[in-house]
Amino acid sequence: MMSSDELRTSFSDLVVGSPTQTEGTTNSSGDASTQGGVQVSCFTEDLHDVTLHFQIVRLSKQIYVWVGCNTAKFGHLYAAATTRPDNRVSVTSVLGGTSDNTGSGMARRLVLKTGLNIVLACNIPKDSPMLEAAAERKLVEKLKGLGYVRPAAGEPNTSTAD
Repeated sequence: MMSSDELRTSFSDLVVGSPTQTEGTTNSSGDASTQGGVQVSCFTEDLHDVTLHFQIVRLSKQIYVWVGCNTAKFGHLYAAATTRPDNRVSVTSVLGGTSDNTGSGMARRLVLKTGLNIVLACNIPKDSPMLEAAAERKLVEKLKGLGYVRPAAGEPNTSTAD
């Protein structure tokens, strides 16, 4: 099992095949979805005496998110997307049991905020709802900073990754 320091080092060494985009850079059009580019962003936050590690991978029509608590363990995997005909959000557990739904609500809300399909791997203890809420706030804050969150009604659209 990796320690938090090893995980931070691994994040800084992360390389994805060409063309790669990392935090703070954009491709020539400024839009990963039009050219099939991949944008990867990794960061670490210390919340509630716990170290949370985040990885966001933006693909053309979906976002993959991993949230790890203190270790590099994968955790439960959820897929969420809007469904027809009424555009409700459906979430399914891809890996992990159904008794521990930590992350399923987060995946649902991320679809509503981004308008994109979400694949979320979540390794947050199931008995820590405050930690899950804090992790979601940090994640949404980062997604807004990256331009992945749809503006609320009445807000100007400053997104670079619609």
